[in-house]
Amino acid sequence: MSAKEQNRLKILNGVLEQRWSMREAAPLLGVSERQGWRLLAAYRKEGARGLAHKNRGRKPPNATPETIQQQVVALALERYDRINHTHLSELLAEREGLTLSRPTVRRILVRAGLSSPRHRRPPQHRSRRQRMPQEGMLLQLDGSHHLWLEDRGGG
Repeated sequence: MSAKEQNRLKILNGVLEQRWSMREAAPLLGVSERQGWRLLAAYRKEGARGLAHKNRGRKPPNATPETIQQQVVALALERYDRINHTHLSELLAEREGLTLSRPTVRRILVRAGLSSPRHRRPPQHRSRRQRMPQEGMLLQLDGSHHLWLEDRGGG
């Protein structure tokens, strides 16, 4: 049993022993009063097993089958060696007929110990200009060879 289920068990035992009412116990359980009564009925009927989630131990219906996972790993090792996860998922859909999302392909390959060959570079620190000695002072230069001010300028 999980810690949450053990906590529920204690609280429902307290309700059965009439230490507190369901109205007081429901906020402790984190459910509405009506849901608390439903939990109590399941506890009376099945015991502590009634508090456990019924899908525990089952595979989700949308899980990727083991054969497809093995096929993806084999293709990543042989035919599509050194290809990043995004490109691999696109190639699998295009050439192999395996339509899997990029996160699914990544999850399968990481579990198999294959990381993506693409590594991101750390961001480059941008260099700022040298500060001027006085606040508000900004050096302005004209780098062109044209006489924009027609010899009226100071330079």
